[in-house]
Amino acid sequence: MPLLQPGDEFPALSVPLADGDALQLPDALAGRYGVVLFYRGSWCPYCNAQLRAFERAHDALAEVGAAVVALSVDDAETTRALVEKHHLRFPVGHSADAAKIAAATGAFVNADRGHLESTGFVLAPSGAVVVSVYSSGAIGRLVPEDVVGLIRYLRSPAA
Repeated sequence: MPLLQPGDEFPALSVPLADGDALQLPDALAGRYGVVLFYRGSWCPYCNAQLRAFERAHDALAEVGAAVVALSVDDAETTRALVEKHHLRFPVGHSADAAKIAAATGAFVNADRGHLESTGFVLAPSGAVVVSVYSSGAIGRLVPEDVVGLIRYLRSPAA
């Protein structure tokens, strides 16, 4: 399972949503910068903090043309409760097959509990990976301020 590098095309993934719909990545983000977050689960305080931070940054992310999608191995009911608890406006997927996601993206899987470890990607409007951030545990993850700053830089004449 090779890690995704800048310039690699993000693999096709189907993300089931709590409302019964599904997103197809990277197609659902085409034409915009995308942020894809794999989080450990609703039980993880670091993941909750990251999801809340991306929600608080909603306007700044929209200003730079970025859309966020998050995904975990949690079931639909747990995911729905998490979305409601934090008033998340971005799509949050559930029931991820950790082994398949890991094989497609290089994300680490916790061998004892079977969840995905925190992994984040910033995608170009074309669907190519701009940045990948892999963690083997609870800490080390994308933060919205860095994402907004990176996209502003990428859109600047200096880039």
